[in-house]
Amino acid sequence: MHSCLKPLKLRISTSPPHPGDEGAQLGGLVACNAGGTRAVKYGVVRNYVKGLEVVLPTGETVQMGGKLLKNNTGLDLMHLLIDSEGILGIITRVTLRLYPKFAGPATLVVSFDNRHSAIRCVPKILQAGVIPMAIEYVDRDLMEDTARYLGTSWPVTKGTCHLIIIVTGTNEDDVYEQCQKASEICEANGAVDSLMAESREEQAHILRIRSEESMTYKAQLAEILDVTVPPAAVGDMMDEVDRLAAEYKTKIPMVAHAGDGNFHPHLMLELKERGLSTEVKRKIYSRAVALGGVISGEHGIGKTRLGELEMCIDPKSLELMRGLKRLFDPNGILSPDSAIK
Repeated sequence: MHSCLKPLKLRISTSPPHPGDEGAQLGGLVACNAGGTRAVKYGVVRNYVKGLEVVLPTGETVQMGGKLLKNNTGLDLMHLLIDSEGILGIITRVTLRLYPKFAGPATLVVSFDNRHSAIRCVPKILQAGVIPMAIEYVDRDLMEDTARYLGTSWPVTKGTCHLIIIVTGTNEDDVYEQCQKASEICEANGAVDSLMAESREEQAHILRIRSEESMTYKAQLAEILDVTVPPAAVGDMMDEVDRLAAEYKTKIPMVAHAGDGNFHPHLMLELKERGLSTEVKRKIYSRAVALGGVISGEHGIGKTRLGELEMCIDPKSLELMRGLKRLFDPNGILSPDSAIK
């Protein structure tokens, strides 16, 4: 069955979400409910799926959803398949909701000397009515390391950490007005500098460095985590990661989608070689759950997080999930090593 299925490729910019992996296939984006940097303004892929064609493990093909604006007929199986990570069926066709193309974006890099000052600005920007496509938190030293790895330079020279704020709007005046408002909020809350990239080249340069940061330590990495906490708790969660790094005498680089509370601690290979990576990972997960969070915001469970699933999902919910898996896949042929058992 699998050999005859062709990968679904998103060939044009049909909807606002932008996956972190630009080589991702459309079926995979839906099966994993991809988020990416634009989730602050546009949400995740789930919000743009109107219909699915799915091949079940039994060989049957079913249609879910469609081109309707309203449908309250029966249980919503389509949204059950979205984010199922391929354990319930194979997605072979997707109907997407389309939107008009938005005005070209502008990118602000706002510098701070204090992480909590940066994080505190995020809800203030949103409460002021500015809803950027993305609000990314990065440490300056990580961006400089990544720039050196790429053979270029990070254009910001002040502060120890930055917010990268990507703004779009209905026209250029709208974009500039939002940038001005966001910049003023940051300046009033401890920002030490701000840089505005207007040209496509300048923006592409900044975003390339941000998007390639995981490659900087690729040979030294054991795992990149994907914890998500309420946005107001991001600063506290990062402090806990720093505390654990000091306790275990290691380095844990971090980047964060600050606008939606999702961030990625990088566990180094030397921690795994010392037999401590699982212990540190579970402590990070435990703190995230205590703050009201989960162990995965966008990457999914797969194999690497299956053993920790019980840390944030109650036994009854796990029982229901296992029942759904058996109902869709009675012979257990889909992702047998990754599925909830």
